[in-house]
Formats: sequence, C-alpha cells, structure tokens
Amino acid sequence: MNGSMAASSHRVTLGPLVAAIDQGTSSTRFLVFNSKTAELLSHHQVELKQSFPKEGWVEEDPKEILQSVYECMERTCEKLTQLNIDISNIKAIGVTNQRETTLVWDKETGEPLYNAIGNVSVVPPPFSRASFFDPLSTRPTARAHGRPKGQVAALYWAGLCGCEVTEICRSVWLDLRTQSTVERLISKTPGRNKNHLKHKTGLPISTYFSAVKLRWLMDNVDEVHQAVVSHRAMFGTVDSWLIWCLTGGKSGGVHCTDVTNASRTMLFNIHTLDWDPELCKYFGIPMEILPRVRSSSEIYGLVKSGALSGIPISGCLGDQSAALVGQMCFQDGQAKNTYGTGCFLLRNTGAKPVMSDHGLLTTVAYQLGRDKPACYALEGSVAIAGAVVRWLRDNLGIIGSSEELEKLAASVGTSYGCYFVPAFSGLYAPYWEPSARGIICGLTQFTNKSHVAFAALEAVCFQTREILDAMNQDSGIPLTQLQVDGGMTSNKLLMQLQADILCIPVVKPSMPETTALGAAMAAGAAEGVSVWSLNPEDLSEVTSEKFEPQINPDESEFRYARWKRAVQKSMNWETTEPVGNGNGEASIFSSIPLGFYILGSMLMLVGAKYLAGPE
Repeated sequence: MNGSMAASSHRVTLGPLVAAIDQGTSSTRFLVFNSKTAELLSHHQVELKQSFPKEGWVEEDPKEILQSVYECMERTCEKLTQLNIDISNIKAIGVTNQRETTLVWDKETGEPLYNAIGNVSVVPPPFSRASFFDPLSTRPTARAHGRPKGQVAALYWAGLCGCEVTEICRSVWLDLRTQSTVERLISKTPGRNKNHLKHKTGLPISTYFSAVKLRWLMDNVDEVHQAVVSHRAMFGTVDSWLIWCLTGGKSGGVHCTDVTNASRTMLFNIHTLDWDPELCKYFGIPMEILPRVRSSSEIYGLVKSGALSGIPISGCLGDQSAALVGQMCFQDGQAKNTYGTGCFLLRNTGAKPVMSDHGLLTTVAYQLGRDKPACYALEGSVAIAGAVVRWLRDNLGIIGSSEELEKLAASVGTSYGCYFVPAFSGLYAPYWEPSARGIICGLTQFTNKSHVAFAALEAVCFQTREILDAMNQDSGIPLTQLQVDGGMTSNKLLMQLQADILCIPVVKPSMPETTALGAAMAAGAAEGVSVWSLNPEDLSEVTSEKFEPQINPDESEFRYARWKRAVQKSMNWETTEPVGNGNGEASIFSSIPLGFYILGSMLMLVGAKYLAGPE
C-alpha cells in the first residue's frame, strides 16, 4: 500500500508531460519530458537501415521510418507505465527530423511512390574515396576517369551546404543522382550563377536541397510522374510524411510542414513565408503537391491510433532549428554549435533574414505560433570535427579511443607550435577552396603524438571560430556566449580550448537531448496546449557547465593568427581535374611549380650558353 501511495503521489507531482519524435538519418527516437522541469523521463530508440541501390545513391524506406516511430512510441509508453507514470499526462507531441530528405506518396492509397532520398551517409565499398583518389598523391585514380564529374567532385563540395565530411578513406557523401539536374538548372541562370535564387531562398542551387530531388523523382520515376499527372501525388520532407500518417493518412491525414523544413526545399520564399510560384515554376514543380506551410508551434492534428490516440501533434522543427530552440537561443545574436562528425552552427539573427557575404546559409530558425513573427538564422558548418578523432585513431593509430585523445592532449597541454589543418577534401566556409589538402606544420624535433593530438582538438576550435567570425561580420553583432551540444562536448579539454580560442564563455547543458527538447517545447507551447511557457521568466533553469576563457586574449589572437597562416599553407595543393599525358598518367607539368622550375632551368641554361658566346 505504501508503495502504491508513493507511486500515486509521484504521478501527481510530475504534472503535464510533452513528447517528441526525433527522426534522424540513422535512428528514430521517442522521448518524454516533464514540461515544468524539462527533465527527460523516458525514451526509446530504433536504428534504421539505409540502402544504396546504386553507387552514390542514399535511400531509406518511408514505411520503415513510420514503423520505427510507432515502435518507439509504444515502447516508451510501456517504459513509462513500468515507472508508474500515467501516459494520459502526455498532452502534446512534437516532431523534429532530418532536413531536406525527400518523399512522394499516393494520397489515395497512402503508399510511398519511391524510397526517401536522403542527404548523407557513409558510402559502403567499393564506392569510397579510396577507390577514386590515390591515398598518397591524392590524385584521381584510373577508376575516377569516365565517372560523372559530379561523383568525382562531390567530396569537394559536400561541405557547401552543411554536409558532413569524414576522413580520407571513409567519406560522407551527398546523394549524387541529382548532380546533372543541378547542372541543368544552373545553366538556366544568368551567368551560370548558383546563387541566382538566394535572394528568395537564402540557399545556393545544390544537390543538397529538396527541390532538385523532387525534380529528379518526377523525371526518372514513372510512378511519381503518373501520380503527379493524375493529381494523386503528395510531396513532403520526413516531418510531412509522419504527420500525415499519424493523423490519419489516406483517411483525412493532415498534409503540412513547418517554416523551418519548408525553408530547406528551395521552393519557399523566406520573406513571404510561403511557397513561391516563381520558384516552383523554375523547378517545374506543381504547387498542388506541396504541403501547407504552418508555424513551428500549433496544433496540426490528432494522433489517430496506438497508445497515444487523441494526443495533438503541435510542434514541428527541422533538427538544427530544434537544437537552437532546445538551447533556448531566442535572442538576436545567440548561437549554438552541435559537435558531431562535423559541426553545425546556427545563429539567431532575429526577425529579419541576414544574407551572408561569407558563404553561410540563411534559413528560418523558427516561428513559435501562427500569429508570431518568424525568426531567422545564419547557418554554417565545420566539415571535420569528430572525424579528425577517427582519422587519428584509424589512419594514424596514435589513439585507441576518443577518450584517449583527451588524455593524450591533456598530458602536454600545448601543441608546442604544431598546427593541424584537417582539409582532407578541401576547405569549406569561409574559404570554399577545393584545392586545399590537410597539413600538419610547425613540427620540431621535440614534437610528439601528444602535441599532434592537442593540435587536432585546437583545429576543431579554430574552424568553429572562423565560422563564428563570418557570422559576426554578416550580422554585425559580436557573439558573447556559445551554447554547445553533441557528442564531442563530453571532451572537457575541447570545450575549454573552444572558450580560450573564442575568448567568450562556452555553455554546455547537463541534459544533452537539446534537439528533442526543442521539439517538445514547441509542442507544449502551442495554442490549445499551453503547458510549456516560452516566456523568458518562465523557462526552466537548465543546469549547465560553463567554460570561461582562461588565457590572455593576446595569446589567443596569436595562436589564431598562426592557424590562419597554416590554412594558407594548405591551399592550392590539388585540383579536381587531373592533367595527364594522354595515356592516363600524370605529366610532370601537372605540378605547376615543378613545371616552372624545369622550364626555367632549361631557359637559364640556353641563356648562359648564348651569353658565353662561341668557344
């Protein structure tokens, strides 16, 4: 009886609960939070498979994605029941999802017409960078010749739109099937300008975004083409597919998306906050197949089946926007950085979009209510973050784990003048220099693997500073504090180095699930739910760890200047197109400096003989 009374008392004190579906490229999760304390109460995760039907193609099964959501919801409810937590206290569900992934389905049958076309994945053998580029010279191999240029060059441009890039022989790639579509679209623009639509979309024309994938589906999949012609087709990103299915599917399901996901399609005008007829005409997309654009926080519909039947779905945010909300970056100038294989940085720029002059993307950060203004963000990415740890482990073998890297670097506490530029596949924002290659410089006879380990961690921090410097220049507002999340934030030395190099505090929340938390906050705050207040004075005080700068700003600037010199040294090492001698072999003149040296030497010899006169 005492145990029963305790459980009953526990249920009462919890108050309203809010859940979040966190649907990513590799897994689906369902998490339940206490709306009063932001405490994570329970969750369940299901791994997903990706398929590679052709080289460079990345797909996922929409039905598997949907089934994984249902499984996560049911298993989480079971876990809550075992904890004596009443699932009827769940008042709303939010959705956060992998952005840009593209789906088309039949609204009459409810069946997907093709697999979901994704963005990134580790490409399995034999389609790897190792098979296209010699690991020593980094020149294209014979296998690269005859391939579509997009396949050979994709690695250089993968970072352009926030795509992560991993180590030399284990590359993360864009889905490459739309490369020819992109080239055709760019050829239609004045001066073949990939930024031709940026004034409306905030984005360059790229394989990364949904419109070109949808165009490819309409051009290459007969089922999709026929469904479009017969007015049966529905297009959506993953959020649209899930909300439509969960709210009834072919029996009255709600076909919608939110402003953050819509802003990553290239069909959405970020100023009018709606689909743009001119953009749709440019891509040849009929507007009738597009979902209705809604705010990020409103009731879209009710769950129609399962343990949570009748619960409203009332929040929707793309994953990076959700992390921004979960980090409570609601003020103009606040920013968050997610440290994973690469880094994703979003900076709140307030109610007006800021167009970047430094290669950053302009996107909608969130719109937390139908009658609320949209807030915008600048987005940039660091290509190599956690990937450099794996490179040190797998390629050089100087560490056995990521934890060992921190210990190794901490044992010396300095790089001893060593700088590591991990430009394994070129430099991205703010340089956009595909000819760059990774270098380790400043070596002396005293340099050892501990110094290289320290330099690797510093490299992550220096790259982050370069993106934030670009954001400072674009926005005109200096950043005063950086919110952080992601797997690498468990490395305390890295976080301290980041604070030292940025010369501002770095704040890491103790609850790591910021992306799911952001979706839950949006859902709980929706009109008609209103169990989660987003007023600054009402927000739960999330415990966090703050890393304050501990070095002199002059020293920080000196180290940063040296890093910039190292970056310059990494440039102009390679070109995307090999120069051959006609039989597939590289000519000595493919190395320009060597060619000039030999040619110059020959001219000097001829000149000397001429000046010497006859014997």
